[in-house]
Amino acid sequence: MRSGFVSLIGRPNVGKSTLLNALIDEHVAIISDKAGTTRNIIQGIYNEEGLQIVFVDTPGIHKPKSKLGKILNKQSYSLMQEVDAVLFVVDASSSFGPTDQSILNALKNTTSPVLLILNKIDKIEDQALIKVIDEYKDLFPFADIVPVSGLKKDNLKVLVKVIKKYLRDDVKYFDEELYTSSSVSFMISEFVREKILNSTIEEVPHSVTCLTTKFEELETIVNVMVDIIVDRDSIKKIVIGKKGERLKNVGIEARKNIENLLGKKVYLELYVKTIKKWKEKEKLLHELGFNEFE
Repeated sequence: MRSGFVSLIGRPNVGKSTLLNALIDEHVAIISDKAGTTRNIIQGIYNEEGLQIVFVDTPGIHKPKSKLGKILNKQSYSLMQEVDAVLFVVDASSSFGPTDQSILNALKNTTSPVLLILNKIDKIEDQALIKVIDEYKDLFPFADIVPVSGLKKDNLKVLVKVIKKYLRDDVKYFDEELYTSSSVSFMISEFVREKILNSTIEEVPHSVTCLTTKFEELETIVNVMVDIIVDRDSIKKIVIGKKGERLKNVGIEARKNIENLLGKKVYLELYVKTIKKWKEKEKLLHELGFNEFE
């Protein structure tokens, strides 16, 4: 038996959540084309005969503009330590930037092996990929370099095989039927947030968070209530949409994911609330699952 913990680190929008979902073959992390989609540490559990990998998807590292942003960066940097391996995920189709460099600078302090994961290789030609590999290999002493496509699920078996070399444990941390350690309430709120991200304009995602406030499981149906929290009334109007159409569609799409998760019919109620400067309110951030990391 080989097992261990592996963290995914990288700047926003490099495809960490897509890659995690592809590795686990389940919808454990929400996906959007908006940067900064992941806000909480999410564990995805990969199981096969004699192998268990606990993948930890972290918020994308960025320049923080609020207390929430500072907490997210602390969470991400904390997951560079005490894991069996760190996957530094980059977008192979985009250029190396200052945020990538700051992450590499921080990774110099980790004792864990660092693997460079060149994601989104489906977007570039083979010759361009070779050039990218040459550029990166001189920047840091990577233990391994693995090109993949989370979207197309290319080269994932090779990635798992490479990761297996670095696992140090021989115990099963989770039952085989589990594919995430996230709570049901958290996943429900994230499904709702995902639908909002994918149906609104750029300024909205960073102003919205969701909190499951009711979960009542009956024999034939589950009653669920989710608060959609925004920081401005103008954003509230956008989320609700003309005559409530956008909110209605968000509910329809989110309910599909929730019913698939629970295996039951779901009655879903959504409420949009304005809480000004919610990203700065420590008590609320704690309720939402954002905790300070020392």
